[in-house]
Amino acid sequence: MSTNSNFDPAELAKFSDLAHRWWDKESEFRPLHQINPLRLTWIDKIIPLKGLSVLDVGCGGGILADAMARKGAKVMGIDLAEKALKVAQLHALEAQTEGVQYQKISAEALAAEQPGTFDVVTCMEMLEHVPDPAAVVKACYALVKPGGHVFFSTINRNAKSFLFAIVGAEYVLNILPRGTHEYAKLIKPSELAAYCRAAGFDLQKTSGMQYNPLTRHYWLDDNTSVNYMFATTKPAA
Repeated sequence: MSTNSNFDPAELAKFSDLAHRWWDKESEFRPLHQINPLRLTWIDKIIPLKGLSVLDVGCGGGILADAMARKGAKVMGIDLAEKALKVAQLHALEAQTEGVQYQKISAEALAAEQPGTFDVVTCMEMLEHVPDPAAVVKACYALVKPGGHVFFSTINRNAKSFLFAIVGAEYVLNILPRGTHEYAKLIKPSELAAYCRAAGFDLQKTSGMQYNPLTRHYWLDDNTSVNYMFATTKPAA
């Protein structure tokens, strides 16, 4: 797959249509705002971000990228959804966030231009939206420096995740817009682990993310049956 073809036009259109609502914390993106402190703290505990060069792949409106910059990292956010990137840029100006920039480019294309550039790469809630997630994982490996850290998050593919992440979140609780996720595109931890091993990563840590719809409370634990995250490293040698 070429560096410019690993995207789904329907997925880009879906998120572009909602771009103006990225920073509305009561909008369709409320879950991202709610889980962002959990993701940020988890990453920052594994590798303190202050002073590091960080790439956020599939940054959307910049929720995580902006937060990492506020931790003192020098952050580049990349995406192919132009409207979302404009929203991210506008928010950075309005919030006076220093140390963050955004670019419309794919991970594969950037990997060809700037291999081994970043101390940390994050790719969160993005792999389940592209035709070839393994190619994105491989590009992340190319982009990070030897000894660097790469973080992934996505959704498991099983009966429980279908019930909770799609039926529950999109059709019953209306936490997410209907059609946000396609069951066939969800990724089992074993599959993501295989993509990581094939790229050359060492898998360091996994974490699951849970949600209580009654309290609207999210938390991290070891249960990866629905939402989960991987922390990986690129060997130094």
